Amino acid sequence: MDPLYFDYIILPLLIFTARIMDVSLDTLRVIMVSKGYRKFAPYVGFFQVLIWIITITRIMENLDNWVTYVAYAGGFGMGTFVGMVIEEKIAMGHELIRIITKYDADKLVNVLREKGFAVTLAEGKGRDGDVGILFLILKRKSIKEVIALVKEYNPHAFYTVEDMRFVRDPEYAPPKRRMKWAKSRLR
Repeated sequence: MDPLYFDYIILPLLIFTARIMDVSLDTLRVIMVSKGYRKFAPYVGFFQVLIWIITITRIMENLDNWVTYVAYAGGFGMGTFVGMVIEEKIAMGHELIRIITKYDADKLVNVLREKGFAVTLAEGKGRDGDVGILFLILKRKSIKEVIALVKEYNPHAFYTVEDMRFVRDPEYAPPKRRMKWAKSRLR
């Protein structure tokens, strides 16, 4: 193989690809640590650093090759994006949804409970009068479904979504899982 071809095409592509993997793993590792998945984070960190060491060694061996610098920086940017996409797809962790509604919240509460979500309803006083305050703790994978139900059954409701680090009670697991857990608990 022509050394020029390897140095200016193959090597930069390998560095770019390795950097995407390295930064994606780093993004996942940081998210795992922040969400409390500390058992898995060291393993991810091991592979992330291993890839980084191999990559940086290749760049140091080719300091006169500016294309490897561009590939390294481009891989970092793309790796950040890929890491965020992967994290969004696997949706690790739990979220708290707080819904504040001016209108009667009973219909929304009933629909959420029929779908298997654990809902806590409290009454409060808002700027313009009485409000219903709903609290749901659920896995991130269920967020879109709940927000769609809120928009459908109480479109003027105000809601916030907050990240949670730890949930103790398995009662707040996603509906399908919770149903299985509840059945096994009854036995």
